[in-house]
Amino acid sequence: MTELEVLTIGRVGVDLYPQQSGVPLAEVSTFAKFLGGTATNVAVAAARLGRRTAVLTKVGPDGFGDFVRNALAGFGVSPRYVGTAPGLQTPVVFCELNPPADPPLLFYRAPIAPDLTLTEGEIPWEVVDSVPLLWVTGTGVSAEPGRTTQRAILARRARRGHTVLDLDYRPMFWPDAATARAEIGWMVDHVNVVVGNRTEVEVAVGTADPDLAADRLLARGVRLAVVKRGAEGVLIATAAERWTVPPCRVEVRCGLGAGDGFGGALIHGLLSGWSPHRLAAYANAAGALVASRLACADAMPTDAEIEEMLCT
Repeated sequence: MTELEVLTIGRVGVDLYPQQSGVPLAEVSTFAKFLGGTATNVAVAAARLGRRTAVLTKVGPDGFGDFVRNALAGFGVSPRYVGTAPGLQTPVVFCELNPPADPPLLFYRAPIAPDLTLTEGEIPWEVVDSVPLLWVTGTGVSAEPGRTTQRAILARRARRGHTVLDLDYRPMFWPDAATARAEIGWMVDHVNVVVGNRTEVEVAVGTADPDLAADRLLARGVRLAVVKRGAEGVLIATAAERWTVPPCRVEVRCGLGAGDGFGGALIHGLLSGWSPHRLAAYANAAGALVASRLACADAMPTDAEIEEMLCT
């Protein structure tokens, strides 16, 4: 792979999707296996749009770890920075497609997920220093030693280039919301782009109101705040201007991965130097396309598909 444009850091795993939709897990008889994990899906989405991407994460010494590396390579994402955590297992996530817009997830990440065991000695510091876009997630600081490592990465990065925080708040990974707010809040002060939905910005800055949340993010040194509002579209704000992009109407098949498709498209737009309004519209269309499909990484759209969606 030529010089990287994007390094994402964080969750990876294997998603198991029911082949019977609309029934509880207890009644599902067959599942299909897909690559998953927020940071991983985002890297795949950006690669689908032509970007040179890699994921910094870890898997277990098992067959699912082999699957992750092979799947990443198949999607055009470098597996070079996928380490192995001895004694741990590659995470598995079961999805229940009921309701399809917001399917419940059952995470198998005990006693700790390999991606949360990253240490400073495993970080490619030359990449952290030079990559045009670095993508981190709130989940990455939910446990040690990953928390200390992520802090060291962001301190070293010092908000250079595009340093993006995906708030990625999932309550099951945290002891309580107050702890999440303190740790994710520290990250906000060390990045220049923040993206999250209303629940996530409330955890990060104490309000679910999109405009007020954007104000608080910008006041803390963020130069671009992106608040996903679901069926109400997307708010994107800079210190000078802000826009609300209306939603794209699709029939939702599975809401999982829509935010990651959004993230990959956002990366593409940031690296392309697009205006904030163009960024938001493009990413919004990408997320809608993923929501209309089953699976996450496999569902990421091409540039032609996104542009077609924008024209409808």
